[in-house]
Amino acid sequence: MIRPGSSSVAAVAVAILASAVLGSGLGAVAHAQSTATSSVKDASKHFQRGVALYNEADYRAALVEFRRAYDVAPNAAVLYNIGQTYYQLQNYAAALVALERYLAESGATAPHRREVEQTLEILQARVGKIAVTTNAADCEITIDDELVGRTPLTEPVLVSIGRRKVTAMRQGSPAETRFVDVAAGDIVKLSLSLTAPNAGASSSVVTAPGRDTGRSFVTAGWVTTGLLGAAAITTGVLAYKAASDLKTARDTFPASRNDLDNKQSRVTKLSVATDILGVATIVAGGLSLKLTLSRGRSSEVQVAVAPHGIQIAGVFP
Repeated sequence: MIRPGSSSVAAVAVAILASAVLGSGLGAVAHAQSTATSSVKDASKHFQRGVALYNEADYRAALVEFRRAYDVAPNAAVLYNIGQTYYQLQNYAAALVALERYLAESGATAPHRREVEQTLEILQARVGKIAVTTNAADCEITIDDELVGRTPLTEPVLVSIGRRKVTAMRQGSPAETRFVDVAAGDIVKLSLSLTAPNAGASSSVVTAPGRDTGRSFVTAGWVTTGLLGAAAITTGVLAYKAASDLKTARDTFPASRNDLDNKQSRVTKLSVATDILGVATIVAGGLSLKLTLSRGRSSEVQVAVAPHGIQIAGVFP
């Protein structure tokens, strides 16, 4: 693992410089040597910045810098840092892939081989797979908002255990999103169906993938609840006033029987209307609350214990 002040950081930093320089070739022309040296310096800057960010626990920024360093000057030593950073981000699947690549590219003399092998044993128990199929070809598949390929996928996708967000997108069709729970060693089969593109639509019109239409239903639900509640209050006030008028009429002597019957009938009708509107308000409010909560289901905050401390991760819409 990368640790603040660890000598392994310096060793890896030296390794990236040495390997890249040797990889440029001793017999290369001067221009090629200059280009390679420039790439090595650029990669070294990104790498050292990644180490500093890692030691500050800014793992997402550190990951960006490590990946850029590897892109500029590929070196197996950087894969070690990438794998450890993914581990801290609790992206166990990506950590597993990166560390396996580290061992494969480093060979038998990998300086962290024993440590990485032990870490891989832990990671193997923290991953599963999702086999995604769709009713149409050439759909973009994202898992936790990261593109993993287009359908048909040749094999199940390796993912970290836990709740995963799977989305299928195709131009001209609304996106289809599902959440699945993946346990260690699982191969979860998931079939996503997208509606056919609107053939009669103009070719210049593109449906935005993943457009959220649920918000309008939630708004309409709460507006309806408010209107019903206002109507229930109004009829309740009228029923109370009618009941008061009825009591006054009963206390007045002499009282007309016909007048009393009419006032009693009005009280009854207003009371029934108030009850009906009250029940309707409760039902509408319950449905609106359910819609609101279902829309917010993707907002999750997870707290987990990692080998180097407590990790908090969240996904918000």
